[in-house]
Amino acid sequence: MARMHSRKKGKSGSTRPARLEKPVWVELSAEEVEAEVVKLAKRGFSKAKIGVILRDSHGVPLVKVVTGKSISQILENNDIFTPLPEDLSDLIRKALNLRKHL
Repeated sequence: MARMHSRKKGKSGSTRPARLEKPVWVELSAEEVEAEVVKLAKRGFSKAKIGVILRDSHGVPLVKVVTGKSISQILENNDIFTPLPEDLSDLIRKALNLRKHL
């Protein structure tokens, strides 16, 4: 969002957690987090959406801190691949929505 009385942009947005160790409030083990990532990926969620769901509903700040592996590495180890990279599919979806709008 922009600032109210100036022509500058604001500083909205979330920041990454600074700590690189597993927080004490995370009750899920590394295996449970990996299983949840695989389950959400099989339901069709993107990597970014998986991270948001884990953060909001399970209290996992960063998957890599808890498991030692990123979401991409977990999906590769379980042979779950997406046909297109996530950013490219988002651009295609945005272009289709724009074309439909016009």
